[in-house]
Amino acid sequence: MQFDDDADLDTSEVRDVRGSRVPGGRATIGGGIAGLIALILGLFFGVGPEQLGLSSGDTAPAPTASTQAEVDQACRRGSDANTREDCRIVAVVNSVQDYWRAEFPRRQGRYSDARTVMFTGQVGTACGAATAAVGPFYCPADRQVYLDLGFFDDLRTKFGSTGGPFAQAYVVAHEYGHHVQNLMGTLQRAQDGRQGANSNAVRVELQADCYAGVWAHHATTTPDERTGRPLLTTLTDADIRDGLDAAAAVGDDRIQERFHGRVTPESWTHGSAAQRQQWFYTGYRTGDMARCNTFA
Repeated sequence: MQFDDDADLDTSEVRDVRGSRVPGGRATIGGGIAGLIALILGLFFGVGPEQLGLSSGDTAPAPTASTQAEVDQACRRGSDANTREDCRIVAVVNSVQDYWRAEFPRRQGRYSDARTVMFTGQVGTACGAATAAVGPFYCPADRQVYLDLGFFDDLRTKFGSTGGPFAQAYVVAHEYGHHVQNLMGTLQRAQDGRQGANSNAVRVELQADCYAGVWAHHATTTPDERTGRPLLTTLTDADIRDGLDAAAAVGDDRIQERFHGRVTPESWTHGSAAQRQQWFYTGYRTGDMARCNTFA
């Protein structure tokens, strides 16, 4: 996975609040689409607010001057994304949104940007307060993706993923898949409070995986708005394997077997390892979001 060394990164699409304190005290997690797994395992990624069961009443912290300024200063070029993790997240966000900005008009729609908020420990959102234990998630109420970079270490050490830069990109692209669903009205289907292998909660997550694959299909040919050249220049078969491995690592069956020793499909919220791989690869192979109808 390689970015154009000379590309200009747009750090305005990322807010860095690492080191900030959440106003109003502690965060609580419970119930909903990710609550069961999050409470038991302490790690997952999905959407909110109802699905995450976040606490209410907290507002998002402002970026600290030091961390935001550091990202603005350090993450200027694609070469920075090739050598530094937080800059890589900036570049992935730029690339993902470059694609969706171009794709929506082709389907007579209008894409609205979503920022990624990098935090440590805990964060306040329009969906309530959350801790890093939730893992990466998307908040429909403020249309932002929230990400503690420490999750990527946990993805390897606790979930058994091989890791790698594209595994990180897959996670970010999945969350932007939820943003696409929010803009299209699809997220509302997941808010019926049900779980299980055939639930709408699972279908929403699998579709977000498919949308991540659609972006990956087009990533090396989507021109960046600032340069006219693709921001992501190289995506190898090994990168895709890392993405597929990450998708499998966070499958409900894989997680339940790893941490419980048994699989209970009636409590699934995100889909099996095989399903997550299948839908990501469907998006990657076809490059067509119309092929991502997990509700059919």
